[in-house]
Amino acid sequence: MILKGGRKVDFDWLLDMAAGVSWGKLQKIILNPEHLISLEISIEELEVIWGSHLKDQTPLQYLISKCPWREFELEVSAQALIPRQETEFLIDFALKKVHDINFGRWADLGTGAGPLAVSLAKSLPNWSGHAVDISDDALHLAKRNLRSIVPNANVRFSLGDWWEPLKRWWGSFDLVLSNPPYIPSDLIEELEPVVKNHEPRIALDGGKDGMDATKKIIHGGLNGLANGGWLILEHHYDQSEDISSVMKNFGMDEVSFEKDLSGIKRYAICRKKMK
Repeated sequence: MILKGGRKVDFDWLLDMAAGVSWGKLQKIILNPEHLISLEISIEELEVIWGSHLKDQTPLQYLISKCPWREFELEVSAQALIPRQETEFLIDFALKKVHDINFGRWADLGTGAGPLAVSLAKSLPNWSGHAVDISDDALHLAKRNLRSIVPNANVRFSLGDWWEPLKRWWGSFDLVLSNPPYIPSDLIEELEPVVKNHEPRIALDGGKDGMDATKKIIHGGLNGLANGGWLILEHHYDQSEDISSVMKNFGMDEVSFEKDLSGIKRYAICRKKMK
């Protein structure tokens, strides 16, 4: 098979995820060209997938319908945003905040393919969980992932806009996570074709300042969170100061930020005041 165009790192990822050829196996071939390995799919199938990717920049994750995330593998489709590595940190920050709570209630607002919901269900098995999305297709995808990875999890799925479907449980949430659309509308066209032409715009476009959804989620936390409940959000690289002001103006407590792997403030954390 001859690699025709594209990035080697992407082809290596495809070999690993679709054909079962890990980096370690590739190294063996490099060191010993006569070393034989078996593929989980045919070379012809690999060529078709790679050709489709090169033709119109369709994400490889969509072409093979799966994506690794934390310690598990998710089903993905064009109905939801592809889970990113940086979003994994939301789980780490969240678990540190609630490590001493044995029983509680969490929500994942804008669940998409369900990576946050699956991780929370695995990490907090005694808690009740809620996954919300405005897309019915995304919810069905998240349900399949949860059934596949955490089949006995106590998680409800609700169709609707952010906090709205959860009114019945307002005031009882100890932890709420969200990776909302946060890219300013004017910047969407500057994204790579693999993103802007294929991933759902509704999961990317955050409005004029990129904070339409973020403001709704923070404001909704006033009613939705339990006293002392935590809200943790992912945001655009240049929104930390604005989000800090919004959180404080809405009366949130213990406002802080965490940085991504590049050292950029990317995660906003706040708490509803204890009474």
